[in-house]
Amino acid sequence: MDDTSVTPADSASSGHLGESTGAAELRIVAGDRPEELYEAAVRLCREASGAGSVASAALRTVERFADALAETRSRDCARFAVDLAGRLLPGGPGHREESERIRRSVAAKLTKAQQLRELAPLFAELPDTADDPSTEVRACLLGELALIGAGRGRPALDAYAERLRELGHPLAVLPRTRLDIEHRFTVRVRGLGSVKTPEQLRSRFPETSPSEAGAAAGRTARPASDGARSRAAAEPFVAGGWAREPEARFFTLPRPVDPDDFDISFVKELPLACLAGEGTRRGGAVACRTAPDDVLDALFAAAYHGGANGRAQGGAYARLYAWRSLYALMDLSADVPFLEAAGRALDHRWLRFMAFTDWFHHDTADEAFAVLDPGRGRVAVLAATDTGTDGGAGVTDTATDG
Repeated sequence: MDDTSVTPADSASSGHLGESTGAAELRIVAGDRPEELYEAAVRLCREASGAGSVASAALRTVERFADALAETRSRDCARFAVDLAGRLLPGGPGHREESERIRRSVAAKLTKAQQLRELAPLFAELPDTADDPSTEVRACLLGELALIGAGRGRPALDAYAERLRELGHPLAVLPRTRLDIEHRFTVRVRGLGSVKTPEQLRSRFPETSPSEAGAAAGRTARPASDGARSRAAAEPFVAGGWAREPEARFFTLPRPVDPDDFDISFVKELPLACLAGEGTRRGGAVACRTAPDDVLDALFAAAYHGGANGRAQGGAYARLYAWRSLYALMDLSADVPFLEAAGRALDHRWLRFMAFTDWFHHDTADEAFAVLDPGRGRVAVLAATDTGTDGGAGVTDTATDG
C-alpha cells in the first residue's frame, strides 16, 4: 500500500459498524483498527452511490467515518481519510454537493488533527488534472495548511502547489501563507459574535452622523448593473447557504462625494431592497465606519461557518470566496495581487449599516456593507440575512445601467 491510494481488504469483520455507531466507538476503532473503519466506509460508499433515503443515510455515515479517521493522528488514518474523500465518495449529480462539502470538511479536520509529517506523503504524486476529486481534496488540504502558516518549504507540497497553478485550479491563486489583513480568519472571540442590534454595532464601531449633505449626495446616485460582479460579491453568502438571496448593488455619482458625507443619510437614499420601508417601524437606521479586515473577515465567516441551513465551506474555499467578494466590492481585476488589493482597500471608505425593515431581522445574522471608492464617485453595497423569507433564489441586482 503506497501513500496516495488505498486498496480495501475483503474482511467482513467490520460489519457491525454503521449509522448507530457512536462517536466514541468510532474514535476507538480509528485509533486501534483504522483499516476496519475504512473497509466499512468503502462498503457504505457503494450503497451511497444510489439514490433515496438509504443512499443519503449511507453517505452521512461515511462522513462520520471519514471524520473519525481524519481526527485520529496517524499516517494510516490520514491516508484512509483522504482516500475516502478523494476517491470513493459518490460523484453523481444527486450527491455532488454533499461529496464536495465532505471533501472540504475532511481537509479542514486533517489540518487540525494531523502533524505535517503525516500529511506530506499524501502529495508525493503530482496530479494530471485539476478537476479530479483526489486532486480536489489535496488542494483543499493545501489551502487549509496555508491558513495556519504550514506547508511552505516542503518540497512535495511546494511541487503540488505549483502543479495546481499550472492546471488552473481555483485555490492555486491564493497565497500560501495568511496575510496580515486575514488575521481574524477562524478566530472567535467571546462576546464578538454576529452584530444583531444597533447597540452592538455602535459599541464596536464609530457611528457616522446623519447629514443633509449626505442625503443630497445619495439622491444623485445612479444604479450601474453588473451581474457578474454582483454574483462574485454575494458568493460567500450564497455558497454558505444563507437563508435569503443577498443584495449586491453598484452606483455611480455625477460628482465626488466628501468622505464625511458618506453616512447613513447617503445610504438611505439609495434604492436598496434591504432598506425598503425604512422609517415605518420603530427604530432608526445606523451606519458605522469599519475597516477592510473587518469586512473581509465577515465575508470569510459567512462561508466558513455556513448559514442556518448548514453549508459550511471549509477554510480554503471560504478564503477564496471572501477575496472574490472583496475584489468585486472594490471592482478590482483578478490580476491584481492580493497584497496590492489589501493596500488599495485602505484607500476605500467602508461602512457597516443596519435598519428596521423587513430585511433586517436582528435575529440569526444580518450583514450589510457600503463601500466608497478612492475616487469618491462609485459606491458598492452588499447586504445579506440568514433569516428565511418567502423570497426567490438568486442574487438581487435589479439596477439598470445608469
